[in-house]
Amino acid sequence: MQRTRIKICGITREEDLRAAVDSGADALGFVFYSKSPRYVTPEQAAELCTALPPYVSAVALFVNASVEELRAVAARAPLSLIQFHGDETPEACAELAAAVQRPFVRAFRVRPDTSPDELLEYERIYRAASPWFSGLLLDTWVDAYGGAGKVFDWSLVPKELAPRVVLSGGLNVQNATDAIVRVRPFAVDVSSGVEARKGIKDARMIADFIKAVRAAGAIITSENHHERSS
Repeated sequence: MQRTRIKICGITREEDLRAAVDSGADALGFVFYSKSPRYVTPEQAAELCTALPPYVSAVALFVNASVEELRAVAARAPLSLIQFHGDETPEACAELAAAVQRPFVRAFRVRPDTSPDELLEYERIYRAASPWFSGLLLDTWVDAYGGAGKVFDWSLVPKELAPRVVLSGGLNVQNATDAIVRVRPFAVDVSSGVEARKGIKDARMIADFIKAVRAAGAIITSENHHERSS
C-alpha cells in the first residue's frame, strides 16, 4: 500500500503552516468562503504561500464561487488544486476548473442512507464531465457548507473507490489510525480535528495527527506482510 497523503485544511497563520510542513503534511488548504471562520483573502493566501517549500501543495476551497472569484485567487496565489464544497453541478465544476486551468476535487457529504453505488456513480458523473476532475472528498452530511467535525459510516465507502478518495469528516488524533486501517483512502483531510479553536491550529495536535496516520500505514504494512507469509 502506498503512503496515505495528508492535507491540513483551514490554514490562516504562517506559524500553523510551518507546523504542518515541519510535521510532514503533503498539502495545505486555504478557505475562500467568506462565511467560514477559516476564511482568508487572496492576498493573505498569497502571502502565506510564500512560506511553502517545494512539493507541498496549496489547495483552494470554494463554495458556490464565480469564475471571477476563482480567477482572482488563481492570479495571486500559487494554487495547485481546487476543492468544491457547495452546490456546484458537474458542468459548473468543469467550467470553473477549466477557467483557471486547475484540477479539482469534489466534496460529497455522505448521508446515513447514502449507498456505495451512489458514491461510485457520483464519481463516474464528475469524471465524465471534466478532464480536470481529480477525485472525491468524502465528508459528513450536515445542513450547511463545510465540515461539521463529525464522522460518517466508513463502511459505506466501496473498497474499489477507497484507494482514490480523500477521507474527511470528524477525523482527529483518536480516530485517524482506525479510519485509515478500515477505509484505506488515498488521502485524509483534517481541519477542526487539529485546532485549538476555529481557525487556529495546534502544532502538537498536527504532529500527533500525522503520527496517527503513519501508525496506520505501519499496521497495514504488517497485515499485508502477514497475509503474504501465511
